[in-house]
Amino acid sequence: MQYLKEKTFSRVNSIAASKFLAIGGLATLIPFFIHIQWLTGPVINALLILALFVIGLRAAVFIALIPSVVALSAGLLPALLAPMVPFIMLSNILFVLSIDFLHDKFANKELGYWASILISAFLKFALLFFSVSVISKLLIKSELAVKVAQILSWPQFYTAVLGGIIAYVILKFLKK
Repeated sequence: MQYLKEKTFSRVNSIAASKFLAIGGLATLIPFFIHIQWLTGPVINALLILALFVIGLRAAVFIALIPSVVALSAGLLPALLAPMVPFIMLSNILFVLSIDFLHDKFANKELGYWASILISAFLKFALLFFSVSVISKLLIKSELAVKVAQILSWPQFYTAVLGGIIAYVILKFLKK
C-alpha cells in the first residue's frame, strides 16, 4: 500500500495542482460575491483563458463547468435561467476549446491570441443566442423570453472579449 501511495504522489505535479486549485477556487467563489453580470462575466472568462494557458486544456474544460453549477446550486442564478445552465456550460467549453484550437493556427502568437479570443467569443455568443431562442420559446412566457435573451446574447460576447483583455494583461504580467 505504501508503494501505491508513493507512486501516486510522485505522479502528481504539485505546482499544476496548486494552480488548478487557485483558478478553480476563484471560479467557484466569484459567483458568490459578485452578482453583476458585467463584472462576473469578464472575470470568469478571464479565469477560463488563464486556466487554458497556465494549466492546460483539460483543466480549463473542467473549470468551465464550475461557475454555472455553483451559481445555480447556490441560488445566485435566477430560476428562470435554470434550463439554460447546460447551454451556458457548453458555451464555456466551446469558448475554451476554440481558443485552444485557433490560437495555434497563427504564426504570430499575438495575432493568434486576439483572433482566437474574438472568434471564440462570437462562437460562445452564437451558441447561447440560438439555444436561448429555442429554449425560451419552449419553456418561457414571451415577455420573460425577451429578458432571458438580453442576458444571454450580446452581453456574453462583450464579457468574453473583456475577459480576454483581462487575461492578456495577467498573462503578460506572469511572463515577466
